[in-house]
Amino acid sequence: MDSSGSAQRLEVTVEGDEGSTRLDRVLAARLPDLSRSRLKTLILAGAVSLKASAVRDPAYHVASGDTITIDVPEAAPPEPKGEDIGLDIVFEDDDIIIINKPRGLVVHPAAGHESGTLVNALIAHCGTSLSGIGGVRRPGIVHRLDKDTTGLMVVAKNDLAHASLTAQFADHGRTGPMRRGYMAFAWGLPGRHRGTVDAPIDRHPHAREKMAVRQGGREAVTHWELLESFAGRDGKPIAALLACELETGRTHQIRVHLAHIGHPLMGDAVYGPHFKTKANQLAPEAQAALTALGRQALHAYLLVLEHPRTGELLHWETGLPEDLLLLESALKAAL
Repeated sequence: MDSSGSAQRLEVTVEGDEGSTRLDRVLAARLPDLSRSRLKTLILAGAVSLKASAVRDPAYHVASGDTITIDVPEAAPPEPKGEDIGLDIVFEDDDIIIINKPRGLVVHPAAGHESGTLVNALIAHCGTSLSGIGGVRRPGIVHRLDKDTTGLMVVAKNDLAHASLTAQFADHGRTGPMRRGYMAFAWGLPGRHRGTVDAPIDRHPHAREKMAVRQGGREAVTHWELLESFAGRDGKPIAALLACELETGRTHQIRVHLAHIGHPLMGDAVYGPHFKTKANQLAPEAQAALTALGRQALHAYLLVLEHPRTGELLHWETGLPEDLLLLESALKAAL
């Protein structure tokens, strides 16, 4: 099946080795480019026929030798409109696109950000290579970075890639090779070189725009390792550069977890407001760099995953963006 998203007629002959005689499962086995939910929608819509008659029951039992016809309509145009927004593309093929997201770019249209988002940019950039995830020509967002967090993101271009990436992100490397790594500049110096924060995260009980560590929240696990420490004007440690890897993918996870252990991100006005006075202990150059940063000092530098179609292990790394390089340089200058 091609990835153009145009209307097409597909034919499948049941061979009897699909593992089930149910119509939906036979089609899923033979048409991996279409998700199970998409196939179910097509069956219920009467787009799947056997012996010239529509079959609208996903559980209908087919027989070996049956020829099934599937009329796949052209993918509907996306609701968000494509916008010509420059992207730093690290990798792209027919199934996925990897971008190095800049600061200030919202991932998905939402209230207050109806345009100018990564989704708008991807719709314009990818065009007809988006084959219709769930029947709509749209990019498949399987994870997000906060507006002011920079770094690597993967986006699916079709149903096959979307299903594979969704499964990989749900597993987060527990049984597969997937890895997501972040560079984080945090206040203070942890008392050891590495550690794990295993603390459930839920919506904050009073501030709905924030997340918080709360009993009964969703499981959240972050592994961290100390890479470098920085001294303040008095020569005592004041900040650290940590490499963090996620075992789960909760909203604001690293920001919440580092604040929870007493080391919030530098520049994080949401989870580290009580550390603003710490800036007075920085050398003047570092103070200026932190003020100029104007965002949480967090960058997604590492992404490892299996290619959805080939199974090949893919590995990307990207260096710190200019604003974090300036912060790092200023912090080192105080040593």
